[in-house]
Amino acid sequence: MKNEGNNLLNQYAGLAMQLLVGLGLAAFAGIWIDKKINVGFPLLVWILPLGVLIIMILKAVKDTSSNK
Repeated sequence: MKNEGNNLLNQYAGLAMQLLVGLGLAAFAGIWIDKKINVGFPLLVWILPLGVLIIMILKAVKDTSSNK
């Protein structure tokens, strides 16, 4: 029973780490691309991290669904 709880903790810790790294990379890429295309407002700084959040939420729902 304890091993099952530990596996669940590792699964959620891995998901959290993926989320943090994904958001960081998306924000960095958004800043870099916005500088390259010289947009007057931070368009991709908002769009890329939002896309990462949507993808990660869908992944979390899929991974935690009871249909296995």
